Amino acid sequence: MQVRFKMAVARIACLSGLAPGLALTASLTHAAAPTAYVTSETAGVGVIDLADLTLAKTFDVGKDGPRGLSLNKDGTRLYVASKTTSDLIEINTSTGKVLRRVKIGKNPEFVRVFGGFAYVTYEPGEDHGRPKPGLPEKGGDDDANLVPAEIAVVDLKTMKVTHSVKSGHETEGVEFSPDGKLILVTNEGDDTVSVYRVRTGKPVRSVSLPKGSRPRGIKATPDGKEYVVTLENTNQFAVLDGATMKIVKTVETKMGPYGVSFDPSGKHLLVVAARDKTLQVFDGSTFEHQNDVAIGQRCWHFSFTPDGSKILLACGRSNAVYVLDASNYQTVKQIGDLPLAWGVVTYPPSAGTIVGR
Repeated sequence: MQVRFKMAVARIACLSGLAPGLALTASLTHAAAPTAYVTSETAGVGVIDLADLTLAKTFDVGKDGPRGLSLNKDGTRLYVASKTTSDLIEINTSTGKVLRRVKIGKNPEFVRVFGGFAYVTYEPGEDHGRPKPGLPEKGGDDDANLVPAEIAVVDLKTMKVTHSVKSGHETEGVEFSPDGKLILVTNEGDDTVSVYRVRTGKPVRSVSLPKGSRPRGIKATPDGKEYVVTLENTNQFAVLDGATMKIVKTVETKMGPYGVSFDPSGKHLLVVAARDKTLQVFDGSTFEHQNDVAIGQRCWHFSFTPDGSKILLACGRSNAVYVLDASNYQTVKQIGDLPLAWGVVTYPPSAGTIVGR
């Protein structure tokens, strides 16, 4: 036994000599402290140390106009949609260096990593721009002649686009069915939810929602039987039957509902009413309204911390991340120096508007 032990130690020492720090680096990568990544459309990607809730550093990709973001499974790579350069960038989360890029198309926005691929929404015909803060966005017949949005599917091994899927107008939110076979996207420009096969991109169905409602966020319920879709212009969210995709319930919200997610327990549904600067809390089963919480300006996306104790809201017009206590929804602090904060994800992953529940 002692001989085997000594031989093992010798092998480790030898390997260490050939590749100094390799084993240590790998272990540190997987044992890294809980971290949040926040895209700032002008500053880059903020890295928040969740142990003390401070902005530890910023990855210098602000000139790229970073927006949507998603991590790979082990948290070593961050994939970010770059509006300015129209591509998807891969960032080493240990060093903050950009490793690879792949051209996506005009106005890439939402990013989801799933099964070794990145799904990136973009708008080939987008040229109308966003409205000024606080004003309703365009909708209805004015958008009828726009070129449909697309979803680029990127193989993360090769960092190449394998194919693109034509969607509706102004594709916004992305969700996957609980069995992983379907991808569902909201199209705010033509008031639909499009459903496709994940493997092939083949269309399954298109679900019409109330005209002018502008669907934004979408999230599967914890039991996988329904989907919740926020309707920004009608100040509601719709609950869709997962099998028939028909509306089974609509629930009133405050103005401009966008980001939506269940909490880690699945007992509560949280909706950001961005135009009303309010985070709303609903029962996760009955969808009865429970609480309203004042937050910052243009808070679109949020995530729970990995331990479920805090909620992090990216508030773009407040240039900060608001941190709430998840047990009572009271504001704990604001983390500044994040101008035009867009989205937030964590590692280890937790429930939130971009990933998780």
